[in-house]
Amino acid sequence: MEKTIRTDTVDAFFDAIMQLRDKEELYSFFGDVCTTNEVVSIAQRFAVAKMLHENRTYIEIAKATGASTATISRVNRSITCGNGSYELIFERLQELESEQKQKEELQ
Repeated sequence: MEKTIRTDTVDAFFDAIMQLRDKEELYSFFGDVCTTNEVVSIAQRFAVAKMLHENRTYIEIAKATGASTATISRVNRSITCGNGSYELIFERLQELESEQKQKEELQ
């Protein structure tokens, strides 16, 4: 049987995360729930994904993030064979950035 993250426990955890209202609450919650290394590792994977999305090379990514080429390859596999969540997030972040620029231009 294939291991899945779709469990009642994970559902409850995600429901809890969705109740957090701002970055400070996220920092507090993840500081309590995860070790520093766990949070930093997840953030590193996200940074790797962003750089892959920007078509950066493995060497550039490894230098900038400190990630191993094995980690970079694993993240790349998630991007190409995963659920499409990285693309969704990058699109939404781009939209947010565009909205912020428009607000700044109006001021």
